[in-house]
Amino acid sequence: NLLGLLPHSFTPTTQLSMNLGMAIPLWAGAVITGFRYKTKASLAHFLPQGTPVPLIPMLVIIETISLFIQPMALAVRLTANITAGHLLMHLIGGAALALISISPTTALITFIILILLTILEFAVAMIQAYVFT
Repeated sequence: NLLGLLPHSFTPTTQLSMNLGMAIPLWAGAVITGFRYKTKASLAHFLPQGTPVPLIPMLVIIETISLFIQPMALAVRLTANITAGHLLMHLIGGAALALISISPTTALITFIILILLTILEFAVAMIQAYVFT
């Protein structure tokens, strides 16, 4: 994630396939480990306590689908956050360069916004790495 903050570099985590390639094995390992060592607790996640009896079959199906969607949601969230931030930085940087000849004061303000956005992107990159793991 942090690699993309360097000029003229490529961030592998902007590719959904890369994120899915990391998310699926990590998710599968966590699920398999959970079922292997804490079977009862893992199965309890499919049916919250106090669920009315008529809702049990539908709720188990919904929770199962939710479990299988988790790695895709994780990968899409990481891809979207990293791509959006890098794209915004690129656009604001281009605007700052274009404004230098037109209005240096506006270009300076835009550059300050770019610096603040870079700090934010640094934090986002760290937080996304934490959330992913």
